Amino acid sequence: MITGLYAGTFDPPTYGHLDVIKRASSLFDKVIVGVSVNPRKSPLFSVEERVAMLREACRGMDNVAVEIVPGLVVEFARKAGAQVIVRGLRAVSDFETELQMASINRELAPEVETVFFTPPPQYHYLSASLVCDIARFGGSISEFVPPHVEEALKKRFFGEGPAAQSPPGREGSSSKS
Repeated sequence: MITGLYAGTFDPPTYGHLDVIKRASSLFDKVIVGVSVNPRKSPLFSVEERVAMLREACRGMDNVAVEIVPGLVVEFARKAGAQVIVRGLRAVSDFETELQMASINRELAPEVETVFFTPPPQYHYLSASLVCDIARFGGSISEFVPPHVEEALKKRFFGEGPAAQSPPGREGSSSKS
């Protein structure tokens, strides 16, 4: 049985991420989608929110599990019994960083292989940070993320309560004129 681990921040999950998950699930017996905790990043959504969004998006994919990766991805892969780390490459600019990570992972855990997936053309440009930027300014993101993720972003940027953040240019705005 071959298990693949697709780890990332997924802040938020996009159709590009889901494309990789679906393709990996067709190749491997089991795919673990690992939601990483990266102290160098300040995610928009908590790790628990990102796990919940991914579980919803992966519903019906029987060989896919979503888990939190609290530390090094390669160590998590080893402990989870994953033989393969799955990574996505959108553009040449991703390659250098991904090659460096694959090389250090090979040094740390030579028994774990890294496999790269390239996206279909409609996802070459897609990134979670760009989706957040579009959503923050009220743009349409329906072609980039599942409906439940779109709703979570709208709620985060425009909703009520402490989870909502004011988008730029909307601080202190009022409907009164």
